Amino acid sequence: TTKLAMAFQALRKYASTASSRVAPSCIKILPEVADALSSGRPVVALESTIVAHGMPYPQNLELAKDVSRILRDRGVIPATIAIKDGVFRAGLHPDELENLSKAGEEGRAIKCSTRDLPLVASKHRRMGSSEENSLWGATTVAATMRLAHASGISTFVTGGTGGVHRGGEISLDISTDLIELSRTPVVVVSAGVKSILDVKKTLEVLETFAVPTGTWKSEEFPAFFSPNSGVKSPAIFENGMDVASAYLVGRELGLENGMLVVRFGKWCVCML
Repeated sequence: TTKLAMAFQALRKYASTASSRVAPSCIKILPEVADALSSGRPVVALESTIVAHGMPYPQNLELAKDVSRILRDRGVIPATIAIKDGVFRAGLHPDELENLSKAGEEGRAIKCSTRDLPLVASKHRRMGSSEENSLWGATTVAATMRLAHASGISTFVTGGTGGVHRGGEISLDISTDLIELSRTPVVVVSAGVKSILDVKKTLEVLETFAVPTGTWKSEEFPAFFSPNSGVKSPAIFENGMDVASAYLVGRELGLENGMLVVRFGKWCVCML
């Protein structure tokens, strides 16, 4: 009980410190999200690529609403990360989320990884648009991590992360998600690396980049659509405090890397 209380106290202290940091003026944070951060209440970042490009409308909108509802039911404020008309956003209004969900099919959304953030934002700022026909940058895992951290958000939930493609030792087709995990201190909770990727090689790269990686209550690293990959997990998290305390110790050491927490299951929100 004493250790648990100490862990919670440390977590609250870090949350207070992180939320007091002023976000760059180029990031517009939804008031609800800003209020939660300033008061130390939990906020979870969500990516926007899956909304704009992952599913057809209206299924994508329904999924986004379902995920937000699950988070809210657990006392967590959802913050969808995106670029709207050249402005970096942390949190969207319901009408903006619906606009985003239509933007992919209407050709108004561009998939954005970290390298694309300045390119897409500057281009859309010059082009201009109406509210109804807003131009969107739909953020990947890497871009969402970067903008979430800049906004003071330390936890991000998604479906699948990128990794090393099969044959990646020849093609060098390696996702920026792994690079971002090595340099941006955000806890990423996912169902594992996407099913087309090489799990073993991805874990090797994460080890090389010193990214703490583990599974939720399982000794085996999942294969996205399946709980079984035949690959042993580098670490096991038995509860939320295992994750929080490891993250805080890393921050105490000044480590700038993120953490990858993998749980087999739809959008992983069932573990929150």
